[in-house]
Amino acid sequence: MVDRLPHEKGFHVSWDQLHRDARALAWRLDGRGPDDGAWRAVVAITRGGMAPAMIVSRELDIRTVDTISVKSYNHQNQTEPRVIKAPQSDIMGDGGEGVLIVDDLVDTGKTLELVRKLFPKAHFATVYAKPEGRRMVDTYITEVSQDTWIFFPWDMALQYVQPFRGTD
Repeated sequence: MVDRLPHEKGFHVSWDQLHRDARALAWRLDGRGPDDGAWRAVVAITRGGMAPAMIVSRELDIRTVDTISVKSYNHQNQTEPRVIKAPQSDIMGDGGEGVLIVDDLVDTGKTLELVRKLFPKAHFATVYAKPEGRRMVDTYITEVSQDTWIFFPWDMALQYVQPFRGTD
């Protein structure tokens, strides 16, 4: 067995795959809002949640879209999460009821835990979920193992990659 670095157990997500998975998330959320099945707004957790939130808002015809920015990494070291940009208070209303909060991935759950404390009535949805953070999400599409590193299309460039086994 070959030892690998954590990022070498990778799950590569193309733009096409992200689009399909975000549409699947929208389909799963369709009709589940508290206002006769409708949602009042979508709030994307920046930066990874912006692309899925855009797709979800388009598919569900939700015109009110905002962002919340939570910083929990300093370079590649995880730090205590903190909100550096909040959504408009009139959108969030009383605890976020009727609002979809969308992110690309829940990993440890610390970011969503902070946002959930601020908006306990909101519905939390991610495209991908890891076991450690899954408890923080109401709806997700694909679960991956905790030790899988997800490579999102905005993090990648096309280049040659060595084969996993052998070089000849």
